[in-house]
Amino acid sequence: MVRSRDVIGREADRVPHAPPLQRLVEGRQGKRRVRADDDGLPLRAVPVNDGKEYVVPPVSTVDVARTELGREAVAVRVEDEREMVAHGLEVMGWSAPEAGCINRGRRGRHPAKRRPSMEIRAIGVDPGKSIFHLAAVDGRGQVVQRKKLSRFQLLRYTGTLRACLIGMEAGAGAHYLGRRLLAQGHDVRLMPARYVRPYMKSGNKNDTVDADGIVEAVQRPTMRFVPLKTPEQLDLQALHRVRDRLVARRTSVINQLRAFLLERGITVRQGRLHLERQLPAILEDADNDLSARMRALLRGLREEWKPLEVDIANIEKEIEQFAAHDDACQRLTEIPGVGPLVATALVAAVGNASTFAKGRDLAAWLGLVPRQYSTGCRTRLLGISKRGNPYVRRLLIHGARSVLMSPRHERHGFGRWLVALEASAHPNVVVVALANKLARIAWAVLARQERYRTTLLAGVSA
Repeated sequence: MVRSRDVIGREADRVPHAPPLQRLVEGRQGKRRVRADDDGLPLRAVPVNDGKEYVVPPVSTVDVARTELGREAVAVRVEDEREMVAHGLEVMGWSAPEAGCINRGRRGRHPAKRRPSMEIRAIGVDPGKSIFHLAAVDGRGQVVQRKKLSRFQLLRYTGTLRACLIGMEAGAGAHYLGRRLLAQGHDVRLMPARYVRPYMKSGNKNDTVDADGIVEAVQRPTMRFVPLKTPEQLDLQALHRVRDRLVARRTSVINQLRAFLLERGITVRQGRLHLERQLPAILEDADNDLSARMRALLRGLREEWKPLEVDIANIEKEIEQFAAHDDACQRLTEIPGVGPLVATALVAAVGNASTFAKGRDLAAWLGLVPRQYSTGCRTRLLGISKRGNPYVRRLLIHGARSVLMSPRHERHGFGRWLVALEASAHPNVVVVALANKLARIAWAVLARQERYRTTLLAGVSA
């Protein structure tokens, strides 16, 4: 209980052995003088080790104070004022005031309000090339910090925090930064950018607004997250992307060759291998309508084509070697229509497929399900949505087409279902339906860590 200033002063006067400088009187800290001691020096408030404040005479190392009577300044030197204050409390037998009882305001006697402790619960990081913007919120969802940091400063800042939830948009460099933050003990979650956009509270686009939207979105219980990729998954993904770029360049060169030949009245049967075989003979034929300049140009395109074939073959060989030593890829290659390319692309994209609750979710993520436009009691299904990863979807469709081109495709586990579907649907619809089924089977093989079993699928219907 805090007693009034006059009562405390009178009790201090009754202490027989208390020297004048050890009289402690509770009061307000500031320019306003509380009372003077016996020597006429004004009293002031100083902090003590326990975090509370007490009014004591000016006993700092060198303290200049004027008396109320207008005398000249007097210098008072004391070696250790904190030791003196503690000794004074012990001599007088006073109990320390309770925390928050000292009112520093000029008016009123209400207890001082405590500042709430800043405990960070979630952080939203807007990643960039070298500069990162973050917004941190407390348990009530209030933004308590906004920072602009470099990569090194961000890792040093998060290393000093307690484990909290950190959200980022899935993009270039997000998986590396996520693994570094995960090693510090934080709960790191990546989100697609299009799922974060509805949580932007401002019509303006800047990094600070993005960070605020990310920290808001990462706390939503229904948000869909992107799993962190391992370095092996990123290596596989890089191999497939380089191969995809080289294949696109090869296709571009082949199309240009065919177009130049068609302009001179020369047609070649459809297929890359047919053009590769007939091109040398076309260039050597002197009777066709090809000028010397065009022959030189076609030879240059053929020389550009050759190294592309070598580079693509080397990458595919490396992919096959990885698939031969990976257990998940080996189990996937047992599925009809799934080879090393499809297996490694699936593993690089979804890992163990634990993010998806069922096989249909994986097929929907790959865009192999109908797009819906329904309202009320009217249901309307359109073509496939083509969402998700287009590269994996394209490989699965190619794999399904290879199964249909096989003369013995009815002998597969889903052969009877496939034969019945071919009799009633368009060939392209059959291909997409089979790709959808392959995606569901691949999810079961990855998520349940089981092998493909033909006998269980022999009687599966559509």
